[in-house]
Amino acid sequence: MVPSRESIWAVTLEDLIGAGLPPDEARSTHASIQRALQGLRRSDGPEAAMEAWRRLSAGILRPDHPHALHQLVYYSTYGDWDQSVRGPPPYWFPSRAHSKLTKLGRIMETHCPKLLGSSYQDPITSFNLFQKFSVDHPEVYWSIILKELSVVFQKGPKCILDISDKSNHRGVWLPGSVLNIAECCLLPMNFPKKQDNSVAVVWRDEGCDDSPVNRMSLKELREQVMMVANAIDAMFMKGDAIAIDMPMTVTAVIIYLAIILAGCVVVSIADSFAANEIATRLNVSRAKGIFTQDFIVRGGKKFPLYSRVIECNPCKAIVIPGTGKVVDVQFRRDDVSWNEFLSSVGHLPRPYHYSPIYQSIDSVTNILFSSGTTGQPKAIPWTQLSPIRSASDSFAHADIQSNDIFCWPTNLGWVMGPAVLYSSFLSGATLALFNGSPLSRSFGKFVQDSGVTILGTVPSLVKTWKTSNCMEGIDWSRIRILASTGETSTIDDDLWLSSRASYCPIIECCGGTELASSYIQGSLLQPQVFGAFSTPSMSTGFVILDDHGTPYPDDQPCVGEVALFPVYMGATDRLLNADNEEIYFKGMPTYKGMKLRRHGDILQRTIGGYIVVQGRADDTMNLGGIKTSSVEIERVCNGVDDRVMETAAVSVRIGSVGPEQLVIMVVLKNGQHCEADFLKTKFSKAIQKNLNPLFKVSLVKIIPEFPRTASNKLLRRVLRDQMKRELSTYSRI
Repeated sequence: MVPSRESIWAVTLEDLIGAGLPPDEARSTHASIQRALQGLRRSDGPEAAMEAWRRLSAGILRPDHPHALHQLVYYSTYGDWDQSVRGPPPYWFPSRAHSKLTKLGRIMETHCPKLLGSSYQDPITSFNLFQKFSVDHPEVYWSIILKELSVVFQKGPKCILDISDKSNHRGVWLPGSVLNIAECCLLPMNFPKKQDNSVAVVWRDEGCDDSPVNRMSLKELREQVMMVANAIDAMFMKGDAIAIDMPMTVTAVIIYLAIILAGCVVVSIADSFAANEIATRLNVSRAKGIFTQDFIVRGGKKFPLYSRVIECNPCKAIVIPGTGKVVDVQFRRDDVSWNEFLSSVGHLPRPYHYSPIYQSIDSVTNILFSSGTTGQPKAIPWTQLSPIRSASDSFAHADIQSNDIFCWPTNLGWVMGPAVLYSSFLSGATLALFNGSPLSRSFGKFVQDSGVTILGTVPSLVKTWKTSNCMEGIDWSRIRILASTGETSTIDDDLWLSSRASYCPIIECCGGTELASSYIQGSLLQPQVFGAFSTPSMSTGFVILDDHGTPYPDDQPCVGEVALFPVYMGATDRLLNADNEEIYFKGMPTYKGMKLRRHGDILQRTIGGYIVVQGRADDTMNLGGIKTSSVEIERVCNGVDDRVMETAAVSVRIGSVGPEQLVIMVVLKNGQHCEADFLKTKFSKAIQKNLNPLFKVSLVKIIPEFPRTASNKLLRRVLRDQMKRELSTYSRI
């Protein structure tokens, strides 16, 4: 459906029928809309539009309504909205009463009258003030947050932050402290509330839709982790790097925590990697062993995993069965089955008891790898600080509470795997795991049956759900918060997602593995808009640089490369296969005496203060002397024709001189056909109308699918190189 630009005040019965409502329901809905609009006039402008959307989204629109109806109501409600004057229109609004019940709101009510003095009013009005306070006074902010999480020190820190060493850009955090962060996940606590009988994990395997959801208590989880830690002791040495290459099942979570409990280091490898990629990560990390599965089962089919692992001739493998209790592959001589591995603790008098290995706060517990969008993946060590930072983001921005059930389909090979694990266990929440494809209806039913209250996604996943309509009839009424990360969300996909959960807020997150967090996010203490971020994360400072490397004023709408303040709790200070200083600080400007940290994103700060990610700095293109981003062009092109699934914009220069040419790559929806020249004309008109009349599309190429990283990030550099080769060949001919 093409978004309506008509006003909601002018929507007719025929419009509602055209949006998919049966005539009788269309009549009653039309009457309900008219009642909801009573007392509001179109001529009253933006305030009337926002109040109209409040009423319509809360009282008229339902998750089971056709998406076309949600589109009609949303786009027509804001049909007169001028973004050039007002910024993007909000779809979700915080209330003062609810804001004081959030984790961050409660902290503000308790501490801000003293910290901010007479400037403090309430959590909504004073949120920006408190966020800036957390940047200027990180030692105060983090002293408060540490008391809110399940973090238990064996030896307390000498201070929160030591910045006496000027050569250390980020400072030294919690110096002198000693703990085991895995133990912190497993201990019962009064605050945050988690008891031995609390449900720690719920899960279900694909194909078991009608079976009860599996549950594991905190005590059961702790005993399983301790048993595996004992078995690790029998096979490995303290400090050994041990890889995990398997789906994020309850067994994988147990193994992850056990490795860290035993004083070893997890090497995170995504289960989608080919053998050569697995080998690269094992070699860089110098792994002594690897936990893997014989097969990955998806849609009733077996996909080999163990064979991929041994193809790169790695270290000793411990092999878990993908289904059942018996491994279904032939082993190499030194490899062992999961059952054999666990049998090594059978002689112990207390196999379910283990004394954790306590280490300093800066000890490495996990080696993760960047997604590789810019080339060779960076090997990023996480210390015991990193989980604290991840959990604190979920605490402050996603409002994760001890009665929440948190689900985010991901893998321990990507940053969101450990982040979701720690966010759940350090907050006393329940971790929800689905062993199967999140693209399926089965996943949606698991979310329903397990009572998930916080659901994380990636935009490509949402797009598939929307296109396939596989979640039709699924009840997601328990969800109170949605979250999204990994790539840029579109407004219409976010509209679909939020509407499935009765317009609860979507907390957009953007960060990096090397930050152990998101540097920009949404907040429950601010109005939220689709496809954008509302704030820097708590304690995070940054500036947006112009083309000369000069920061724009904080309140000025602008577009430029982001530069982070260097004092950043949880950010890496080392890389295993690259120079941390060169990657993140070399050539960066100084701001207020601080050497700024490179991140590489191009941000747009809108009127109203919202933030839109326009892509990576290396995705910026120069068209006729005018800089723009791939994401900005793709946003326009994605909405041009209903047959288009997604687009990718790249610029190509033939030779070393001459103008950059704009090329649009297109993936069509299944079963659709369209001529490239037809789309070229439509794209050009839309880009010239919405972005710049001087921009010209040189070529449109339709392809079956886009190249992506294993974490599903679009590899524009691969498309750019491909088109450069094709156009160079064509020019020679």
